[in-house]
Amino acid sequence: MKLYKITKGILLEHNNSAYIIDDEWDSLINRDDLAGYLQLISADTTPINAEVKDEHLNGKILPPIGSQEVWAAGVTYLKSSDARMEESESSGGASLYDKVYDAPRPELFFKAIAQRVSGTGSDVYIRKDSEWNVPEPELTLFINSKGNIQGYTIGNDMSSRSIEAENALYLPQAKIYEKSAALGPCLLVATEPIAGESVIKMVIKRNSETAYQDTTTVSRMKRSLTELVGYLYSECDFPVGAFLMTGTCLVPPPTFTLQPGDVVEITIDGIGTLVNTIALNPKHK
Repeated sequence: MKLYKITKGILLEHNNSAYIIDDEWDSLINRDDLAGYLQLISADTTPINAEVKDEHLNGKILPPIGSQEVWAAGVTYLKSSDARMEESESSGGASLYDKVYDAPRPELFFKAIAQRVSGTGSDVYIRKDSEWNVPEPELTLFINSKGNIQGYTIGNDMSSRSIEAENALYLPQAKIYEKSAALGPCLLVATEPIAGESVIKMVIKRNSETAYQDTTTVSRMKRSLTELVGYLYSECDFPVGAFLMTGTCLVPPPTFTLQPGDVVEITIDGIGTLVNTIALNPKHK
């Protein structure tokens, strides 16, 4: 089942049919057995026709978030560990990431409030004061207020590698700024956990040509999803749930940096494709 947040409400896609749900987003998703609840809704709701469904989904799709916070995990894939060690070598911080990859405690950090999150088809920003900017494709969890995973979406954890490379203490500036995160296109709600063999793919296009592409699988993550959730919820309360980006799995080479106008496409099996265009904050133009 897929939940889309659209300008005219909420669209549920289930068993090749679509339904408009008249509900408030936070109260809808923040429950146990969300999958079972949505199945009941689909059984009691008249489906919309294919033309109306396409009209909704071809319009503006909002990020699948209400008033939740977005958090992120770091160094959960070996490739991410290697990349962050390389970028931080000159500042003497490389060993920090090596230690985190092998440590019992994961790296977790606050990423965004909802108003700074973009949806599919919208812009994400790169920092004007950064010389090296990259997208970071991440399987993203929706966890309810009780700490139970209820859904999955695609996340783009935009990052300034040049700022983080200067000093590890600059991580908040490298990660947290306007439109530094994207979620979408939908919230996948399933009765079973997402499969480890699910493929994650990222394509970056520049002037309609492919500038970078690579793939990996969810199973390449060192830590389990429930482990990451356990650490996030151990000392924090989230009254309407939270989103957790689970770590960067694909990293462009050090010679690559994003430019305004680039298009980033992140696809995860079963969820769909999150598409964002790179831009600068208009205040800098």
